[in-house]
Amino acid sequence: MGPVSLARRFLQPELMDDPALPAADHDAALDGLARLNAWSLADLPFRSAIQRLLADHDRPITILDLAAGSGDLVIRLARSLPGGLARIRWQVADLSEHALERCRRRAEEAGLEIETHRVDAVKDELPPTDIVTCSLFLHHLEKEDVVSVLRHLHASARLGGVVCDLRRSRTGLLLASAASRIATRSHVVHFDATASVRAAFTMRELEPLAAAAGITDARIEPVFPQRMRLVWRAVRMNP
Repeated sequence: MGPVSLARRFLQPELMDDPALPAADHDAALDGLARLNAWSLADLPFRSAIQRLLADHDRPITILDLAAGSGDLVIRLARSLPGGLARIRWQVADLSEHALERCRRRAEEAGLEIETHRVDAVKDELPPTDIVTCSLFLHHLEKEDVVSVLRHLHASARLGGVVCDLRRSRTGLLLASAASRIATRSHVVHFDATASVRAAFTMRELEPLAAAAGITDARIEPVFPQRMRLVWRAVRMNP
C-alpha cells in the first residue's frame, strides 16, 4: 500500500483483531505490545489520573481495565499505585478469550488476583466498578462504536475513568514504525503499529465523541509519547 495521508483517519482491519490469527502469532504480538508499553511508560498517564480520582476515597476500590490484552497495564499499575495489591480489586475485560487466558497466567505469575470478563464492549454493558481504564482500543473502532464503548465505560464507573489512545500525527507514525521493529520481530506488531496511528483520532475529533457518549465533563489532553488522555470524574456518586 502506498503512502496514506494523515489528514483523515484511515481505518483498516488489524492483524491482531483477526479471530483466525494463530495462537503463536497472537502470543508474540501480545509480548511485543507489552514491551512497547513498558518502553513508552504507558502506565504513567493512568497512574497520575487514578491517584487524583482516589484522592478523597480511602475505602477498598475496584478498577476495571477494558481491552486488557495480556494484562501488562494492570500488573504495572497494581505494583506502582499505593495499595495497588491490597486496597484495589482488579478486573479485566476483553473480547478475546485467548487474551484473557494470558491475563490470568501473567497475573498469577505476578502474584496478583484478578477477575476476568469476556465482553464485546461495543454491544455489552460492563460490570459496575469504581474506576474504568482503557488503553489503545478506541482507534480500532468506527466512530459510532467509539461512542458506544465510551457510553458503557461511563455508565460502569462510580468515580470516573481514564482512557488513553494514540494521536494521529506524522511524528507518531515514525515512532510507531521504528519502535515496533526494535521491540519485536512480530510481523503482526509491525503491521498493526503503523495501521493504528493511521486509524487514530486527533484530540479535536475525540471531543465530540465523548460528548455524544454523555461524558460532558471530559478533559482531553496530550500525553507522552504522541498519545492523548481522556479523563472524567463522575458527577453522580453511587453508594
